[in-house]
Amino acid sequence: MKVLIKGCFLCDPCSGWEGPAEILVKEGKIEAVAPSIEGVDAPVMDIKGCYVFPGLVDMHVHLREPGGESKETVFTGCAAAVAGGFASVACMPNTSPPLDRKETMLYVQQRAASAGLARVYPIGALTKELRGLEPAPLWELAREGARGFSDDGRPVKDGGVLYKIMQWASLLGLPVISHCEELSLSAGGAVHAGPCGYRMGLPVIPSCSEAVIVARELLLNREVKGKLHLAHISCKESVELLGWARERGIDFTAEVTPHHLLLTEEAVESFNTDAKMNPPLRSPEDRDSLLQALRDGLINIIATDHAPHTSWEKEKDFLNAPFGVVGLETALPLLWTELVEKKLLSPLELAGLMSLNPAKALGVPGGTLAPGSPADLVVVDANRESEVAPEKFFSRGRNTPFKGWKVKGLPVLTMVEGDVKMYEGLVKGFSENFPSPAELFSEAGGS
Repeated sequence: MKVLIKGCFLCDPCSGWEGPAEILVKEGKIEAVAPSIEGVDAPVMDIKGCYVFPGLVDMHVHLREPGGESKETVFTGCAAAVAGGFASVACMPNTSPPLDRKETMLYVQQRAASAGLARVYPIGALTKELRGLEPAPLWELAREGARGFSDDGRPVKDGGVLYKIMQWASLLGLPVISHCEELSLSAGGAVHAGPCGYRMGLPVIPSCSEAVIVARELLLNREVKGKLHLAHISCKESVELLGWARERGIDFTAEVTPHHLLLTEEAVESFNTDAKMNPPLRSPEDRDSLLQALRDGLINIIATDHAPHTSWEKEKDFLNAPFGVVGLETALPLLWTELVEKKLLSPLELAGLMSLNPAKALGVPGGTLAPGSPADLVVVDANRESEVAPEKFFSRGRNTPFKGWKVKGLPVLTMVEGDVKMYEGLVKGFSENFPSPAELFSEAGGS
């Protein structure tokens, strides 16, 4: 199938294209990109001045299946992904059973293929059963499609075990994705060690619990010279260590979440469990440091850490409620509203942080709409306004601290391999009234 997309403002972070364009899609790939494409006999989609980004890539998502289907399934998670403009997601291994063996890896991939929505790249476990004691069978996991390794949510306590794993992962050319937390400093904590946490009388999590492990991982990778990715950086001390490592030529990538960029510890003052996350929301100074690191390139990826939970779990008292927030359906409009609209990032920079850079870190297709690349794209309406309404999410999780926020920059179409998966808030295979191709495109006959 061919389709000509007209009237768009293209932001391609790989080529640096930032301007008006027409895009010809053929058989799931980008056939041509030019200011004007003449004489093409193909159905036309005129998007009337909307922005087009490469399909977003989220390298930190919890799909919960197998074992946590009450929170999320691969199907609902993929529906949430394309609803939010994500063509690809990397799913974390802390399922039940975890992604530490061939069988669960294959199960997740089969479920993703059955859903037929977003691409799903499994992240294999670092250690068997995520216990931090014995390395998982990394070669087997890589052979079955793992695009990295992590014990997400459970840091590897034993530095010697982690050192061996980093060496083996380096031989495989795959990243180690580190959850940086020293449990002896953070165990039992619920909120940041700042004024709000102390006023609330809750046990706290100091910034150093993250920073000391950031330092360890960077030093280990200086020795190994492998691929290290640091998940959900949250504090200025960690940013300072990233700057130190960059000056010394230590290789790494690092991510930050929308919630750590946009919120501070004040969001939990009313004991709002939807703002309880790990690492916790920190001080305004930490938030400013994260944004500056993003602009300076020390942090080069935005990932959602999409972590759905049931409402009954989040309705527990603050100490007993689980950590985590959802983010797939809110990330793009929130960041557009709070960063692009306020001139803190350009649309092209945002596209790079959410598509090209995570695709490169995972070593997967994406992040560009150059001819020959997969036709994964998201159409963004910069002027469309809405309100964050959890009851309308495709995700089973409703746990967001952004409920009621007014946003712009809504994703209005998501295409994966040339196939429209989301259109105007409807998801293919999920929404009963999803439009047919005849309703999506005008008759053939490009100008």
